[in-house]
Amino acid sequence: MTTNGDIMRTTMKSISLMAATMAVVGFGATAPALAEGSGSTSYQADLTQLNDSGASGTAWVTLDGNQATVKMDTKGLLEGAPHAQHIHIGGAGQCPDPDMEGSGVDGAIRTSDAMDDYGMIGASLTTKGGTSPDNGLDVKSFPTGDGHYERTFTVSDDVASSLKDGKAVVVLHGVDHNGSGKYDGDQMSDLDDSLPSEATDPAACGELTASQMSDMPQGGVETGDGTTAGIQDAGILAAGGALVAAGIVGTVVSRRRSARSEK
Repeated sequence: MTTNGDIMRTTMKSISLMAATMAVVGFGATAPALAEGSGSTSYQADLTQLNDSGASGTAWVTLDGNQATVKMDTKGLLEGAPHAQHIHIGGAGQCPDPDMEGSGVDGAIRTSDAMDDYGMIGASLTTKGGTSPDNGLDVKSFPTGDGHYERTFTVSDDVASSLKDGKAVVVLHGVDHNGSGKYDGDQMSDLDDSLPSEATDPAACGELTASQMSDMPQGGVETGDGTTAGIQDAGILAAGGALVAAGIVGTVVSRRRSARSEK
């Protein structure tokens, strides 16, 4: 004979099973979103001109451990000419005053003039080959003119730490000071005396600061926005499911009791 105790034990097992099922369904829908990119941090730099270059743009960096995905859109650069581009570290983590008096012709800012501000090369944003400081002047590996840049690569611990500390800066190089349409002139580069100074003078600069991913170009690595909304919704859904399950089982038990009392 089935007793009230048996019914209650069966009821509690049913509630637990259904609540667990509903919780799994609730969390299952959100788990991939929470897991994907959960260790990533995003940074953005708004690039503004130096040396009256007319160059500008936006750079985005997503860092996961030492793995960096860098995207950048630029405009106003000298068309058809390669433009060295780097993440600089080790300085004050800032761009120089665009009105500063440099050591170049007519007071142009040369790369070494602003090293106290943005530091040395930490990573070379090349399109192919190496990305270390040693690749800082690999002319054939840098983009030419305006456009979109995208590459994923491993950065050093120093670069990763500088990003996290807000001390990393993106610098674009290459300025046509005399308007000739190419890199030329009598003054040679302060980085490589085989190149004209125009080829390495800074054209634009931007400080990388922590940001949301919403402004990153489509196709970028998706990461969470740091809120707890997804977690809260999942918890509400699971709790709601348990209450619904309890209500269903409670109704069934009530009907069974009513049926028994009528016999």
